Amino acid sequence: MINKFKTADEAVAGVKDGMTIMVGGFLGTGSPEIIMDALVRKGVKHLTVIGNDGGLPVGTYGAKTARGIGKLLEAGMVDHIIASHVGMNPLIGDGMIAGTLKCTLVPQGTLAEKIRAANYGLGGVLTPTGVGTPMQDELDELGRQKKVVEIEGKKYLFEMPLRADYAFCRASICDEFGNFRCDKATKNFNYVMAGAADHVIIAAEKVVGVGEVDPDTFEAPGVVVEAIVKGEPKWQI
Repeated sequence: MINKFKTADEAVAGVKDGMTIMVGGFLGTGSPEIIMDALVRKGVKHLTVIGNDGGLPVGTYGAKTARGIGKLLEAGMVDHIIASHVGMNPLIGDGMIAGTLKCTLVPQGTLAEKIRAANYGLGGVLTPTGVGTPMQDELDELGRQKKVVEIEGKKYLFEMPLRADYAFCRASICDEFGNFRCDKATKNFNYVMAGAADHVIIAAEKVVGVGEVDPDTFEAPGVVVEAIVKGEPKWQI
């Protein structure tokens, strides 16, 4: 069996300036913190980051450090964030006002489905969200033209898939092949992102041998996982 284990620093070694990355999590819940820390150590710049939100700034809920994507924003590593909710991290508003950060808001359901379309090899998704609003005529987050499609008298926006160079996800438990599961609220974007990137890395809280637990324990297939990083801290939020 292929050895998929890497240290956090090894796992992010291929991330280059200007790449597009996806980060699982919802306001820090379910984000792979040890990978975020490794990216900060690497010091990569000019990233486009796809996630539900901008993570959390230091001090939120008593946290001594920023959480999730918030660590990347704090380190000034992000040029463009594509997300659905950014109000919890003032660094995003500050960056937009200063002209140092581009922020593209995408409705949460649309964002998830665009990522899922990339994950499952679909050509795109149809959604009524945004029809008849300025969203209909705007270019999407990657500068692509949207289309309006009418089916049985109802109009939909055709939204194209959203894919990244790297997807960084968090697993509550995985086996040595990379089959993994996320507990409770940590599921959020982690499952849908696993497979929507050229390289998928998971940070695991617990690792077991192949066959050590019932295969039905897992929800995401290890075949899409390129590398496993051990030692993700216990879920804190």
